[in-house]
Amino acid sequence: MSETQQPSRWLVTTEWLASHLGAPDVVVVDGSYYLPTHKRDAASDYVAGHIPGAVRFDVDDVSDHTQTLPHMLPTAEAFAAKVGALGIGDDDTVVIYDGLGMFSSPRVWWTFRLFGAEKVFILERGMPKWQAERRPIEAGLVTRPPRKFTARMNADIVAALPKIQSVLTDNSAQVVDARPADRFRGDAPEPRPGVRPGHIPGSLNVPSTELVKDGKLLPADELRRAFTAGGVDIERPIITSCGSGVSAATVWLALEALGKKPAALYDGSWSEWGSRNDLPAATGPK
Repeated sequence: MSETQQPSRWLVTTEWLASHLGAPDVVVVDGSYYLPTHKRDAASDYVAGHIPGAVRFDVDDVSDHTQTLPHMLPTAEAFAAKVGALGIGDDDTVVIYDGLGMFSSPRVWWTFRLFGAEKVFILERGMPKWQAERRPIEAGLVTRPPRKFTARMNADIVAALPKIQSVLTDNSAQVVDARPADRFRGDAPEPRPGVRPGHIPGSLNVPSTELVKDGKLLPADELRRAFTAGGVDIERPIITSCGSGVSAATVWLALEALGKKPAALYDGSWSEWGSRNDLPAATGPK
């Protein structure tokens, strides 16, 4: 599926997608999501222009609405219903892109894989590269006939707060935070109200921006250097984290590219931990 020169088998190029656009078994998904600091609206951006045939996957809509935390994972039944309604079936090849190149697309990719999808890929450099190459864009909403999607959740790779507390206490896994260094240190405010600055005591920082440049996952040697610089031993178990579980998936993608699949992803991430005044918060580089 993905080309041999790609740093990960889960990536495809704009050239590949352009040559397969319109194939009956290929579904393009706009998985764009933006932080408040991006000052962009994913829904209106999608309506204004998207890759032809792309359906929109809204991480806030396809989530557990009984939770107050942002875009927490839905149940398998809810995911199956939402994805089936988008016109995505069990046998389809899914290609996900986002409006920043590679920001939220890894989270959508990881979510599909969590629920059992095997043929799901990320468009390298996403919408910015597609537009820069003057490839076709269409406006409006895309609807596809509903399909049957069978979701089976691999709950073992989702970490809840007690798991994070446990692994940091017994040193059985490393918690790797993908937020920017200034937010990890507590020097910059969090983008969500009610969330303290700082990080989980004992966690390590490998900003996702050190793994992806211009929407492109870095080569293996540069990925290794980034993890080493963050004090991470990639030979030991790793749980990925971030602000709300989005860029944590970029760390997951990078580790898989190195042949080191993480143990789990902390879905609540700092949005959960940092909003709990009964939990400790660390500041500074460690």
